[in-house]
Amino acid sequence: MSASQIPPATAVPGDDVPTLLVKIFGKDRPGITAGLFDTLAAYSVDVVDIEQMVTRGRITLCALVTAPSAAQGSTGTSEGDLRATVHSWAESLNLEAEIISGLGDNRPRGTGRSHVTVLGHPLTAETAAAIAAAITATGGNIDRIFRLAKYPVTAVEFAVSGAATEALRSVLAPEAARLGVDVAVVAAGLQRRAQRLVVMDVDSTLIQDEVIELFAAHAGCEAEVAEVTAAAMRGELDFEQSLHARVELLGGLDASVVEAVRKEVRLTPGARTLVRTLKRLGYQVGVVSGGFTQVTDALQEELGLDFASANTLEIVDGKLTGRVTGDIVDRAGKARLLREFAQQAGVPLAQTVAIGDGANDLDMLNTAGLGVAFNAKPVVREAAHTAVNVPFLDTVLYLLGITREEVEAADTLVG
Repeated sequence: MSASQIPPATAVPGDDVPTLLVKIFGKDRPGITAGLFDTLAAYSVDVVDIEQMVTRGRITLCALVTAPSAAQGSTGTSEGDLRATVHSWAESLNLEAEIISGLGDNRPRGTGRSHVTVLGHPLTAETAAAIAAAITATGGNIDRIFRLAKYPVTAVEFAVSGAATEALRSVLAPEAARLGVDVAVVAAGLQRRAQRLVVMDVDSTLIQDEVIELFAAHAGCEAEVAEVTAAAMRGELDFEQSLHARVELLGGLDASVVEAVRKEVRLTPGARTLVRTLKRLGYQVGVVSGGFTQVTDALQEELGLDFASANTLEIVDGKLTGRVTGDIVDRAGKARLLREFAQQAGVPLAQTVAIGDGANDLDMLNTAGLGVAFNAKPVVREAAHTAVNVPFLDTVLYLLGITREEVEAADTLVG
């Protein structure tokens, strides 16, 4: 077809163009959508918008179409004929139909668009009401709601316009804390679909354990080390000083303890699913840890991580010396490593996601485009962009707009 033969694009209906909103409700079955548009086709109408959803076997189908007119190429049939025909077709299938006259297209969405993800275990009606009211209080409009997952938590996403993302976060964060649910607010746009870099803390995030405490158990000083670790994670002690103090207690342990500790490490529920799904999507995944390379190197190989950095226990003559070698991976070091990983991955910081639980993760969480506090200490939850307080690491996928059905379908295809 030559350029001169290409028909001009149909203009979007103006505010003065008559349109009809055709709504169909009832028990879902194959062929309903095709049947409705086959019925409408007889009236030479143009389709302006379509939306369809099925909930527990019940379909809601909405079609916004131009009203029939001779100017559109109809044969003189009227809007009344269209209404009668659609109602007759719907009744023949035991469906309900509603047709509303109006002018033009949908109202344009407001500026300032965000995705608000709510994780509940369970998600109660009280929670849904409170979140919706809080969104409205910011001046936001809920344009769409859909479910991302039904287990291990119920996750729903609100598409919101008309309110700034930061304003939504500031209002919804305290409301989420009051309700005991997790709420994440991220800006809408193309960047949400772009390839990303996800960097995680290890101890009590990617894994359920504190690695230094596993070593300490073999040295007979677990309680003493655990007390110092807890104080450091709460931000009460300088991390580097506390690290040196704890590692010193491990001096003299046989190097064979490294393999024993590796076998004791327990991945957090959902950790494999999270990493596997991210990798399938083309994301790059890394870990930064105040723990030890003797463990993180094994995790990197096991999970296929792109990046890993941690402290290194010094071993001399087959024994732990009670010292670490090289630069210390502390609070500032984690943020620095996030920047380095992002540069190596070719991903802007705005497209990075950081996940952690302790005070030494705060700089990293605040440096990332999205910082997720995972079952974190109060000081971390209050400072992070969002918090997840359920024990399933793969729920972070929902914050990225990935549904449980998509995860399961990918697993089935790969086998």
